Amino acid sequence: MSNFELMSIPPVEARRFSFGKNSCQVFVFLIVACSIVRSQNPASRVTSENWDFSVWIAGETGEETSNSFAQAQIWTAGLFAGRMLTDETGKGWGRGKLEYAVDFVPAFETYGNQRTHGIGFDPVILRWNSALHTSRVSPYIELSGGGVWTPVNLPPGRTSNFNFMAKGGGGLYLRTQHRQALDLGLHWSHISNANLGADNYEFNGIQLSIAYHWFR
Repeated sequence: MSNFELMSIPPVEARRFSFGKNSCQVFVFLIVACSIVRSQNPASRVTSENWDFSVWIAGETGEETSNSFAQAQIWTAGLFAGRMLTDETGKGWGRGKLEYAVDFVPAFETYGNQRTHGIGFDPVILRWNSALHTSRVSPYIELSGGGVWTPVNLPPGRTSNFNFMAKGGGGLYLRTQHRQALDLGLHWSHISNANLGADNYEFNGIQLSIAYHWFR
């Protein structure tokens, strides 16, 4: 095939994102991170309370119609509320507590491929708070799902102004005070309209987040 023919291939047809490969890499990283944390003082675990409230901000970069993770960027900020569903259960590195949470995303701003804003909501967040910890550090892993509304189609084109959001990843609680903790997170992020529009271009990227928690 000539160079001219290669250049003429539409970017949407030319790219393919490997959902399984990238999401597996994120979870493998989280499992390894959790497994190296040592249990030192069970009484000081930051997730010992039943209620969990936080404010957070996050930035992510990814691709929509190309193979470049620098194509599109998203900044978000929101409010998070969760409750522990179980006491500590399991054995070894898998021991921990299951938390159910929701969050409201009043600030959703996109850059790069498109400049727009929106409002989002995650009605389902399942977070596994690991029992492995140090006196000040405790890890977690989580999955979440929700949606986002924008005043224009996202990405641009024959897409939709409503998109579904899904994230998988985890992070570390860094205890700061009694019943308070800083939270540093790393997630794989996916946004698409699930064929609500004529075209269903996907955003796939990596998200870094920082949150501050109050446990009750």
